[in-house]
Amino acid sequence: MIFGESENYCPLIKKECIGSKCSWFTHVRGQNPQTGQDVDEHMCAVAWLPMLLIENSKQQRSTSSAVESFRNESIKRSDIMNTLISGAQQMMIEDSSK
Repeated sequence: MIFGESENYCPLIKKECIGSKCSWFTHVRGQNPQTGQDVDEHMCAVAWLPMLLIENSKQQRSTSSAVESFRNESIKRSDIMNTLISGAQQMMIEDSSK
């Protein structure tokens, strides 16, 4: 907001917000990622950006955590399989030397 302008000043068109006539006027429904309160309102998409970026970061951290957990489990299973294969190979070598 430019100093001295009203709270509804739009820096994109450099005058008062035109509300629902604007293509950037967007309806968002969900939860505020910082407060957990329900959100169900129309507002400028530019004004929504900070909240949506916070939610996006939160979801990325959650996804990253799930991927890391899956990776760790896959490595554990791979190590078990490698141990079993190694043991089977060792048994075959011992059998063939008899």
